[in-house]
Amino acid sequence: MKNLALFLSIIGIIGFMLINIGNKTTVAKGELDLLTMASVMQDENILIKEWSLHAREKMENVQSIQEAKAFTEELQKKYPDWEWSFQKTEKSWEAIAVKEDSDTRSEAVKILSTLTKGQVQTYVIYEAKGQGWEKDQQNLAAALNSKISDIFRGNATIFSCIQGEFSGKIKKSLPDTVNQLLAAFNATEIEALKEDQFISTSAHSPLFGESIETNGKDMNMQLGLRTKGMGAKTNIVIGTPIITIEY
Repeated sequence: MKNLALFLSIIGIIGFMLINIGNKTTVAKGELDLLTMASVMQDENILIKEWSLHAREKMENVQSIQEAKAFTEELQKKYPDWEWSFQKTEKSWEAIAVKEDSDTRSEAVKILSTLTKGQVQTYVIYEAKGQGWEKDQQNLAAALNSKISDIFRGNATIFSCIQGEFSGKIKKSLPDTVNQLLAAFNATEIEALKEDQFISTSAHSPLFGESIETNGKDMNMQLGLRTKGMGAKTNIVIGTPIITIEY
């Protein structure tokens, strides 16, 4: 139950963040960015420790809380084995469903309707997360694409994130490692925060679909690297278009 509470807390925080970031990023056609990212990381001998996918959509065609409830009932019929809960206040209504697919993968969906200035705004948010990396990537891709197709009605905003570490102790400096990864993604650095044992970089890569704007430039990926010094393990987080997990 402690893990479940933490999971719901995280999806709530992420949901609020995604709602406020705008609609500039939409689902890219073809392979999920998550799988593209994982493939490049494995080629670079990075051990994947955990991953997450967050998707959300503002439901423009839902004009009332009753319509949001009707939409939720449709999802309940599709996913009756999920754990559903509901909460209502004077100006909001929300439904949350959680499913533990296995010891290493879990999913959650949230439908949130709020009354603002006499108008109802409804968002649907989906999150999948896992430990390690699944060997059957086709099964994972099919499962994620199926949920996205079932849950969303238009272009959902998707944020993918992977956390891992280099499988061996690297001898390169942190800046050289960042440059190596940028080259692997064919990415151009836009801005960076660099410290002795930590670097956070925003960049743009042609491997990913849509972008968001930062300081007048388009970016669609972030890298975060942390180490304890030369020869120590280097932890890495990569997200598109931004990192959405704590590191």
